[in-house]
Amino acid sequence: MSHQTNNTASPDIDTPEVAPPEIAPPEIERVRHELKRRVLTVTACEYITPVMLRIHFESPTLSDFISAAPDDHIKLFFDTGDDKPAMRDYTPRRYNNDDNSLIIDFAIHDAGPATAWAVAAKPGDTLEIGGPRGSKVIRGPVDHWLLIGDETALPAIARRIEEASAGATFTAIIAVPAPEDHQSFETEADTHIHWIDRQGADATDPAPFLDILKGIDLPPQTFVWVGAEARVARAVRTHLLEERNHPLTWMNASGYWVSNAPGASEKNM
Repeated sequence: MSHQTNNTASPDIDTPEVAPPEIAPPEIERVRHELKRRVLTVTACEYITPVMLRIHFESPTLSDFISAAPDDHIKLFFDTGDDKPAMRDYTPRRYNNDDNSLIIDFAIHDAGPATAWAVAAKPGDTLEIGGPRGSKVIRGPVDHWLLIGDETALPAIARRIEEASAGATFTAIIAVPAPEDHQSFETEADTHIHWIDRQGADATDPAPFLDILKGIDLPPQTFVWVGAEARVARAVRTHLLEERNHPLTWMNASGYWVSNAPGASEKNM
């Protein structure tokens, strides 16, 4: 007697769906740098918007300066007359080892040691900096970047967009005090910017960010970067995780500043 095997599934048996394979998240490489202090000399000062003061520096000690990620931060030291200088974190906006130059953009807001120094700065003045201590370099299959922040994060957002190569895609949500504080970016990347003009509204209110974010698609392989006041950053992170089910491994959120806590920040939420 012969036997025949039928490999066709019976029509009344449900075949389970096979979930698509998960895409591996980007690798975040932590690159350590030699911790070094440098004294820089101011060469020029210019307001690029009413709330953003760009200061150009030079120093022969910048010949080996390195900043491997757009959201790196350096320590700036300000003499306030106390025993120890006040320290603030700032993003290296642009640097060039060939001519030993560095640019830092200062968001001018409530009075503090950094703002006071910046608005009074003139060519020939000096400033001591330290770092960067390290960089978080994002490598991997990012098809779309979503960048969210306020004017304090604008230097990091602008640098990431401008350093991107052709074919990269960016969406950004950026809050600034007024329309005249918008900036333009020189880039080969495909970039879509949503500006929030606060017009005197509370900078710690996450609602304007969330209103725009709810209408933005998050296609697979979207990496979300957030830098804003701590309350805003936490609210955006919670929305992405709990309401949009966006993977934690595909985002990085930081409180660039904390309301009523000068000099404080909440990194890597």
